[in-house]
Amino acid sequence: MSHLLASALLLAGGGLLLLAAWGVIRLPDALSRQHAATKAGTLAVALVCLGAMLQAGASGWTLRLLVILLFLLVTLPVASHLLARAAVREADADTRRDIADARLIGDD
Repeated sequence: MSHLLASALLLAGGGLLLLAAWGVIRLPDALSRQHAATKAGTLAVALVCLGAMLQAGASGWTLRLLVILLFLLVTLPVASHLLARAAVREADADTRRDIADARLIGDD
């Protein structure tokens, strides 16, 4: 029974990874792409790690996968936040440059 659950978790994680990759390719702007990569990617990696833990049983891999999962759950939200801040600052800087250029040219 645990092998079926492990297989289901691994397949669901793989499907979500494909969905996250498709979102990164198809979404229009940096914030949307970052959202798809981090939200769906985090859930997908969590499902894959949980499925692999069930598949591994009580071996040393379970502890390693748990450490990997905890590390990702701690670092991915921080990385996502920093990427979003950088994208917003870059968009704001582009807007300020466009306004300054329009004032120089006289296109008020």
